[in-house]
Amino acid sequence: MQLTTLLPAVLRTTKDFVEALELMGIRTVEDLLLYLPRAYEDLSQMQTIATAQVGEKVTIRGTVDQTKVVRIRGGKQIVTAQFTDSDGATAEAVWFNQPHIKRMISDGDEVVLTGKLTLNGRKIQLQSPVFEKQTGKPLVHSGRLVPIYPQHDRINTRWLREKMSLLKPAIAAITETLPQEILDEEKLLSRSETIKALHFPDDPAQVDRAMERLAFEKMYDLQRTALERKMQWQQAVDARLKTPMDVELIRALFQSLKFTPTSSQKIAIYEILRDMEKDVPMSRLLEGDVGSGKTLVAVAVIANVLRHHGQSALMVPTEVLARQHASGISRLLLNLHSFLHQGDAGALRATPLQLPRLALLTGSTPKSEADEIRRGLAAGTVDIVIGTHALIEDKVTFRDLRLVIVDEQHRFGVVQRQRLRDKGSPHFLSMTATPIPRTLALTAYGDHDLSVLLEKPGRRQPIHTKVVSPDDRVTVERFIDHQIDEGRQVFVICPLIQEAVGALHAMPLLAEVKNVQAEVKRLRIEFPRRTITMLHGKLSSEEKQSIMQEFRDRRSDILVSTSVIEVGIDIPNSTIIIIEGAERFGLAQLHQLRGRVGRGDHKSHCFLFTTSREQAQSQRLKAMEKHDSGFMLAEIDLKLRGPGELFGLRQSGIPDAEMGYLMKPELIARARRAAEKFLGMRSGEKILS
Repeated sequence: MQLTTLLPAVLRTTKDFVEALELMGIRTVEDLLLYLPRAYEDLSQMQTIATAQVGEKVTIRGTVDQTKVVRIRGGKQIVTAQFTDSDGATAEAVWFNQPHIKRMISDGDEVVLTGKLTLNGRKIQLQSPVFEKQTGKPLVHSGRLVPIYPQHDRINTRWLREKMSLLKPAIAAITETLPQEILDEEKLLSRSETIKALHFPDDPAQVDRAMERLAFEKMYDLQRTALERKMQWQQAVDARLKTPMDVELIRALFQSLKFTPTSSQKIAIYEILRDMEKDVPMSRLLEGDVGSGKTLVAVAVIANVLRHHGQSALMVPTEVLARQHASGISRLLLNLHSFLHQGDAGALRATPLQLPRLALLTGSTPKSEADEIRRGLAAGTVDIVIGTHALIEDKVTFRDLRLVIVDEQHRFGVVQRQRLRDKGSPHFLSMTATPIPRTLALTAYGDHDLSVLLEKPGRRQPIHTKVVSPDDRVTVERFIDHQIDEGRQVFVICPLIQEAVGALHAMPLLAEVKNVQAEVKRLRIEFPRRTITMLHGKLSSEEKQSIMQEFRDRRSDILVSTSVIEVGIDIPNSTIIIIEGAERFGLAQLHQLRGRVGRGDHKSHCFLFTTSREQAQSQRLKAMEKHDSGFMLAEIDLKLRGPGELFGLRQSGIPDAEMGYLMKPELIARARRAAEKFLGMRSGEKILS
């Protein structure tokens, strides 16, 4: 039997089963052997009728007699048999509406039955037990740790166990996929031993070893691929990339601020600038919670590039965020420039800094202005460009691009990020405000080194967060009205822009979900004295910018929006955010939305409205009340949803039990070390860096 043999040649089965397997992508012997169990049931302990507990699932060895089919009311049939165990005790075995059982067992057959032992009056019964004849061969469905497979259409666990038993001899031919030295060093099972242990385990410990091998290989492949991407990216050795760290300039930047940077910010700036002193492109991820000060880190790095007459590009997902970054970064760099020129002559000579020439390039930039910006980038007369996808157009070229920063990189496709990278193989910094558990970050972004901002600068007050049921809406809205009287502003977030067509009839639950257009109408009735505006993704860039500027200038009191405001919007005077249908959002997204308030000097509030009273008791939402750390919430989300959903591995065929291994820091470290060693890198140099 060859691994490449087509299944119809070795399995005695019908065309329907073969077609079902093909729909599952299973055509050869190897394909079927690699279809792995999702869980296990321990049926290794044989009992007797006397020792078994009534109401418990038991496995008992014995013989059957007096097998018969009995018709009952409704035309249904039951099969009954007297079952006698090895001690001579008897029970009745009953199978409901399975007349084929009578053809499969005969009086006098030795069998092993597995099922729940029950009392029916004074009669001991085993109802619809799984049965297996004793033929002298190893048991398949009982008497051992039995595998439970993912079921699909006709293909069920019992069928798969029997077919796997037929294919067992072929397991020895399964080829190894890990280098032998890694198997030896990590004390891992071989691939064939792993597959055998998963289908035919001797004990739970053997399953654990097999799961560890599978998880290690999956993590090793992920890490090796990531490191290969990183090595390929860093093949572009270029002395031009060397950008010395100007310590005095960074000190001057800190002195020009109205607050003291956090230790995390200082460490991240040092890590990034140290990377940029090399003649190979940096590849680093800066991960920081909402309000942790990633923008200051970006400004410090951009200033250092500017100091050495290089160019920087910052790409963001939305035009609103691009404009906000352009304003904030310009202000900080101009403050630094002014500070240096106001200082003593010695400091100025030590850290000369040209006046920054910054441009904003987006899809809505007028053609003549965009052409001028592109000419400036090519000639080197524009030092910094901030923009959206417009930055990756082919006609955008640079004279000396040293640094690319991508903010919220998960919102861009791999190809989009790569196109920006390809404009001169610059140093590359990704930034995200989506907190990712460290183990997950090292897995998902293995081609980056990692810097993490754990603190928040300044003295930001914690945001008061409350999960609210629909019954308490009036109370909250009275509070909002009072806060507006005090001069504050309010965000209201809805899951939908408008009511889904046919929602009331097709999906009644969807009809309960708030939408922006209807909520604006309702709020204008509830708050007749207030100015209410709305924002959503279908508006033009000019409309969005105008609405945000109006809100920023306090010409509107309440802004109703979709989650388009999730990233980067900074309105210090807005102190209340209401999130409608909060149960429809993930914890990370709720935390991002909550971060739109709490940016000023006043106490801020976040109200999470649910669509029903029951959902207001959700422990997942209650976690938002207890924790203001995005990293803590990400850990909770990881536990509730699992790494498969968060990391997109749910459809990968990895058994549920193996998923847990993928988030073990020690496993990631081992796999990273092995991948580095295999690729000829110095062992441990980048582990958990």
